[in-house]
Amino acid sequence: MIGFLRGSVHEIFEDSVILDVGGVGYELTLSKNSLVEMGLGEAIEFYVYTHVREDQFSLYGFLSKTEKQLFLSLLKVNGIGPKMAIQVLSGAPLDRIIGFISEGDVKGLTTLPKVGKKTAEQMILSLKGKLVMDEPMSAVIKSPVKDQIQSALVNLGFKALDVEKLVAEMDEKIDVQDGIRKGLQILSNQN
Repeated sequence: MIGFLRGSVHEIFEDSVILDVGGVGYELTLSKNSLVEMGLGEAIEFYVYTHVREDQFSLYGFLSKTEKQLFLSLLKVNGIGPKMAIQVLSGAPLDRIIGFISEGDVKGLTTLPKVGKKTAEQMILSLKGKLVMDEPMSAVIKSPVKDQIQSALVNLGFKALDVEKLVAEMDEKIDVQDGIRKGLQILSNQN
């Protein structure tokens, strides 16, 4: 079983990447949210889920422990397999998906790809109150002000992963303008 892989992005496809790890190319299926986070040649590390069937050996990659844990939780839901779980993760940011489940929001869940009313109800029945993430929820569920700061910095061309880490460390009482100013200052000096 493969727990994680560290290497450089060799090729990017619509729903996967080939990661060069010491001269060996591993194809990892990713959520769309993870795919937008990387560029060719970028050094990166993925948490990995290995799916083995009689006729198939597939690797699924995740940029955070939270994304992998949510994926594994989705697999426990009756009728959701790895491909569908990745599509669900591609449909919205993790904090929104977790919010839909914890609030019992069937309508919100049905906005996700491949999730109908019955599947949404099954997700809530199976997972509501049972989602335990290793990373603190404060790192997953952000304030509206921090969301605005993060969105602005990403739209200015900075990498979403760098922005997310920076914004997570900002004071909870920061306002949007100060957050953007501080983010610009720090991220501009990193490049």
